[in-house]
Amino acid sequence: MGLELVIFIAAILFGIFLYWRESNGNGAYRTLNKIVNSKELQMSPDDPKGFVYKQGLLPRIIFVVTLVLIAALIVEFLTPIAVFSSYNGISAFASFAVGTLIGTYLASFVLKSTQVIEEKSDSLTDLVGEAVEKGKDLIEDLKTKDTKVVEAAKEEIKETPKPKSDEVDQKSARERLKDKGLM
Repeated sequence: MGLELVIFIAAILFGIFLYWRESNGNGAYRTLNKIVNSKELQMSPDDPKGFVYKQGLLPRIIFVVTLVLIAALIVEFLTPIAVFSSYNGISAFASFAVGTLIGTYLASFVLKSTQVIEEKSDSLTDLVGEAVEKGKDLIEDLKTKDTKVVEAAKEEIKETPKPKSDEVDQKSARERLKDKGLM
């Protein structure tokens, strides 16, 4: 289990590297596109699409699994490591394929987030500044409202006459609750 975890983490890092490398240039994809497609069907010169960069789920899965399968076949035949003849080898193969796929999506998320943050950085600083100013205004309003309410309550207390002790209603608490309809 420990080796599979190491393979999985390495595959995620490989997927991130693969996506990042292809986001900087897609020369291999362009070359394959020129070999496979006719002149009318070839991709435009400004199209950034690559094997995993800007691809949908299914083409990305096909490319990643094919790449990992070719690497596993090379390892199978050139080294004494048996990839396809044991459960551990097949499990490592699957872990590497899934980890690479997850790494490409993780890198896609990071790159898109970075682009959005770069585009919105000026407006984000303005929004944060406006929010801080509104917060200061709100706190100031709350302070002034609190003092106004306290002053009004003090005035109301001063204005109400205090009953004399013989004027105080001598009803019990239970009777007062019944009078209010709470009991």
